Amino acid sequence: MEKFGLLQEYLRQKSLATEANTYRPGSARMDVLELAHCPDYLRRFIHNSQSAAEIRRMGLPWSEGLVRRTLISPNGTLLTAKLALQNGIACHLAGGTHHAHRDFASGFCILNDLAIAALTLLAQKKVTRVLIFDCDVHQGDGTATILAHEPRAFTCSVHCEKNFPVRKASSDLDVNIAKGATDDEYLSRVHESFDLAVDAAKPDLVLYDAGVDIYEHDPLGLLNISLAGIRARDRMILQACKNRGLPVATVIGGGYDDDREALARRHAIVTEEAFAVWAAHFQPQKNRVLTC
Repeated sequence: MEKFGLLQEYLRQKSLATEANTYRPGSARMDVLELAHCPDYLRRFIHNSQSAAEIRRMGLPWSEGLVRRTLISPNGTLLTAKLALQNGIACHLAGGTHHAHRDFASGFCILNDLAIAALTLLAQKKVTRVLIFDCDVHQGDGTATILAHEPRAFTCSVHCEKNFPVRKASSDLDVNIAKGATDDEYLSRVHESFDLAVDAAKPDLVLYDAGVDIYEHDPLGLLNISLAGIRARDRMILQACKNRGLPVATVIGGGYDDDREALARRHAIVTEEAFAVWAAHFQPQKNRVLTC
């Protein structure tokens, strides 16, 4: 949990996150959450009435603080998506909890912010089609299952083949990266996959999960992607969105390291690259990327 505060502080020190471009979401409404999640599951989580087995699968100890944060984070992704539709680009300094399923938590993920945002935007008619492009090292299984019967939401997961979850779901497009893959192979597959996904989805908006657990020293990653490779990936996706005129909302996804400050710097890469790609896009008085 510490990484989220460190990420915001790092971006403030770099003068990227400022009072002028930073937005704070409130808690999500239950009717919004219920677009993606079972009401009974939400009740069990909020009121600490899950079974011991459910809590083990969640991977996090229940607390009132966890509930508060969990109810805010999906709203952060939704707000980010709406700001991206208005401005072309916005970055959430959290999100990417793609292992959460409709009626259970999994892998440190309790509510699926990507599915919630997609279904809410579709229900509100803010978009007609949305692409979730997930580059976390682990498959976005929860996102795939929640959106399996929603043809207007296209899910693409680019992940390490031999990694969590053991039982993979079926995204609209799954791209399995071999264990130990390095920068060149990985970037080539991501580039190819993004083009395929955009052509298939024809989206009004891209939700981009920029997981940094692909990093070569991430303890849960199993890929060998350098810091330069992570930066190249994010620049490539964001530039492709800009070139195609596609609004893009980013979330930080997974990343694990006992050195929390180093981890926060890795998570900051996607926001840094957003500023770099969009630097010449805005008028001088609006030369900024929005953060949540």
